[in-house]
Amino acid sequence: MLGEKLRFRFSKTGPLRLLSHHDLMRCLERMLRRAELPFKSTAGFHPTPRVVFALSLPLGVEGYEEVVEVEFKQQVDAADVLARLNSQAPAGLRFLRAAVIPIQSTAIPRRVIYHVPLLPDCVDAAVSNCDQLLSQSKVWVDRLRPSPKQLNIRPYLRHVAIDNAVPCLTLDLWVTHTGTARADELLQLLKLADRCSDGSVIARTTVELHDEVPNPNPADVPPIGPAETLPLEPATIAALNRRDDDEVTAFAWGATPAGPVVE
Repeated sequence: MLGEKLRFRFSKTGPLRLLSHHDLMRCLERMLRRAELPFKSTAGFHPTPRVVFALSLPLGVEGYEEVVEVEFKQQVDAADVLARLNSQAPAGLRFLRAAVIPIQSTAIPRRVIYHVPLLPDCVDAAVSNCDQLLSQSKVWVDRLRPSPKQLNIRPYLRHVAIDNAVPCLTLDLWVTHTGTARADELLQLLKLADRCSDGSVIARTTVELHDEVPNPNPADVPPIGPAETLPLEPATIAALNRRDDDEVTAFAWGATPAGPVVE
């Protein structure tokens, strides 16, 4: 199929899960150039490819059905572009499918699913915690960004469950233009942050888009409007800032303003 705008499904796994979203954007630009593809660029002094990712992937999380859209200067063959991009992709980054979409279309995420492998000895407690979480009418989390607040994430929880056979935690979450719940927040609420399987990682296995669900069930749709919020106490804000500072310090151990120290 020929078209000027393509929507790709791709996976980002293995060590590449530690590549930040901004680094992934730069990586994709280099791939487009090396593949000699006629991509469109933005205007201005620092033009960049006209590329849109549907939803950035949290650092350290693997993605198996991620979405990116690229605009081109002329009609291109989807299969040819897919092959050329894969020929330039680093290990861990794989473009799975390419589809032509209208130039005015934009990928708007509707729903995501995360899977978190668990240690077998914590399954019973995890099941009880999931049931307790879903029984609550409001589930509050503390957030500092973009502004300090308490946020009720209960409307974003479509389904939270434990698969005993694997064992694995499944987080089925709504995504709206005003926000969503985060996997790391839910692991803390379920007391599972330190109970994941050794060596395993969180995986985002599904990114569902609005234009891919043309006739949704009216009883099974994302929440409308912003989530309920409450102000945070100054002491809580200070504690959260200290925690973030400690995490940054631990992550940046051995680094200098000029970059990491290599001995």
